Amino acid sequence: MKRNDTAKTGFRRDVFGHRRRWRTVDIVVAAVIGVAVGVVFWLWNIVWTATTPLFVGFPPAQAVIYGMWLISGVLGGLIIRKPGAALLTSIAAASVSAVLGTQWGIMVILDGTLQGILPELVFLAFGYRRWGMGVAVLAAAVAGLSPAIRDNIAYNVTWPLHYQIVYGVIVVISAAVIAGVGARVLTTALARSGVLASFPSAKG
Repeated sequence: MKRNDTAKTGFRRDVFGHRRRWRTVDIVVAAVIGVAVGVVFWLWNIVWTATTPLFVGFPPAQAVIYGMWLISGVLGGLIIRKPGAALLTSIAAASVSAVLGTQWGIMVILDGTLQGILPELVFLAFGYRRWGMGVAVLAAAVAGLSPAIRDNIAYNVTWPLHYQIVYGVIVVISAAVIAGVGARVLTTALARSGVLASFPSAKG
C-alpha cells in the first residue's frame, strides 16, 4: 500500500472509527450544551437590542459583540469531540433561542445550522484529532464567515460597501476571540473541574 493510501486509511479510521461512535452521554451532553447556550443566545439578543443605540454613529462596530452567537458549535465540538457534535449543539442552541423568542424568528435555526457546519468542517480537516487553541480560534473564525456574508445580504443591504466589509471583518474577529478563545478557555475550566470525566476533553 502506498504511503498516501495509508494516510487516507488512517484519516478515515480516526474520523469514523469506533472511538467516534456516539454514546448516550454524548447525546445528553450535546443537548445540555445546546439548551444552556440557547438561553445565553436569547439573553444576548436582548443585549444586542439594548446596545444598538450606542453604535448609531457607526453601526458596523456593533459586530464586536457578535462572537457570542458563534460559541455553541465550537464549544460542543471541543467538549464532545465526535463528528457532528459542533453541528448538533449549534442547531440545538439556535432552536432553543427561537423557541424562547427572537427578533429574527425561525431564521436563527438556519443560521445555527450554517454556523455549526463551518466549524465542523474545520474539526474534520484536522481529523478530529487536534483541539488546541489554534484549532478552536480557526473553527470560530470560519464559523464567523457565515454571518459576515449572510447578514450583509439579508440585513445590511442598504449599507455602503465599506460598512459591509468592516462589519464582516469585525464579525470574524469577534468570533475568533469570543467564540474561539472563549470556548477553549471554558473547556479547559470544565476539564479541571472534573465534569468532563467521561470525555477525552477531560484532559484539557
